[in-house]
Formats: sequence, C-alpha cells, structure tokens
Amino acid sequence: MAAPALIALAHGSRDPRSAATINALVAEVRSQRPDLRIESAFLELSKPGFHTVVDRLVRAGHEEIVVVPLLLSDAYHAKVDVPAAIAEATARHEGLRIRAAGILGLETAFLQILDERLRSALRSARVRELDALVLAAAGSSDALANQAVARLARVWGARHKLPVTAAFASTAPPATGEAVRAFRAEGRRHIAVASLFLAPGFLADRSAELALEAGAVAVSDPLGAHPEVARTILARYAVGAVELVPV
Repeated sequence: MAAPALIALAHGSRDPRSAATINALVAEVRSQRPDLRIESAFLELSKPGFHTVVDRLVRAGHEEIVVVPLLLSDAYHAKVDVPAAIAEATARHEGLRIRAAGILGLETAFLQILDERLRSALRSARVRELDALVLAAAGSSDALANQAVARLARVWGARHKLPVTAAFASTAPPATGEAVRAFRAEGRRHIAVASLFLAPGFLADRSAELALEAGAVAVSDPLGAHPEVARTILARYAVGAVELVPV
C-alpha cells in the first residue's frame, strides 16, 4: 500500500518571493524523503491552489493525503481556513481520506535557524556587539498565538543572556519599531531583530523597515528553506500518516 501523499499547505502571498521560498522548502522536503509524493499548495493569492493539487493527486491514484499547514501560529488560518479547505476537498472526492497534521508551530529547534540567519545579518552589517534582541512575528488577533511567540522569545533571550521583546507586524502591539525604540530609551544601542516569518513578504518587509528606521543594527532574513524546517514538516506528516491508519 502506497504511503499517503503530503501536501505542504501555505497561506499564499502576492509577493512572488514567498511562493518561491515555499517551493524551495518543499524541494528540501523531497530531498529528505524522495520516496514520498510531496506537493506544495496555497490557500490563496499564490498558485497552485489547494484544490488544484488535491485534484492532481486524485487523478494520480492517491486515496490518502496528509496536509501539513505551513503556519507558525495556531490562529485563524489554522483553526478555520485549513479545516474548511479540507472539508470541501473531501466532499468533492468520494472515498478520499485527508488528514490535517499539526501546524509547523514554534519549535525550539527553530531558534538555531534564527541564530544562523541573525549571525549572517550581523556579519553583513559588520556588527560585533549586541545588548538587546527583538523577535519579530506576524501577529494575530488570537492572544494565545501571540503569547506563544512571547514564550519563544524568552527562551531565545535566555540562551543569549540578553533582554528580548516579542514584536508583531500586524494586529498586536508592540510593532518592531516600538520594541526597538523602547530598548533605545533604556540606553541600549545595539539591538538586533530576528524575523520569525517562514518566507519573505509584505509583513516581513514592513517589520524590517520599521526596525531599521527605529535604529536596529541588523534584521535577519526569514526562516526560509532550511533543512530543520523540512524535518519538522516530515515529523508532522509522520503523525498525520499514522492517524490515517484504520484502528
């Protein structure tokens, strides 16, 4: 019996860099599991759309699919958009079994990626000293999702023995610029910002712009197509595939 297909489902963006990054990430996933049928798909704004990919897999004979939402926060998209898309796809294809795996979430293993990306940004900016950190994320109207980012920020700061603030590009305060200015008001002058975004796009760009305007010495690139993110996708897939096995 063939293993379930894997759809790595991202939200989508009008920024073509976003889809390119997601596709590069999925290529990394394929390199780690060449035995699996693995596809990227998007809820909106980018192509291919989720239903297009599901139709393609059904035509290829796949009867089981595990969907891994490429979302860092367990908020509206994870709780509403993804289940709705899966319910619609299941209704359109009789006999098709689709399981939504857990979202990527905020793995502590991602802190190593943040460090790598930030070290690269610091080298480019020729910065050798830091006295504060800001962890910049998208932000959500879901307070629990924002609290999860704040918890990760505290863990990250403890690793480096530096004060750290979580900041958000939309919906929730503080914005990255506000977080940087707050540290500067305390007398701190070497403040770096790590981008807790999966891929480039408007929110990541705006977050970086506000941080640099406020005096940040460096802003890292998003997580991107990193092998550790690919391993996390496969870990989520493995759980979803087991849940498809009849009891």
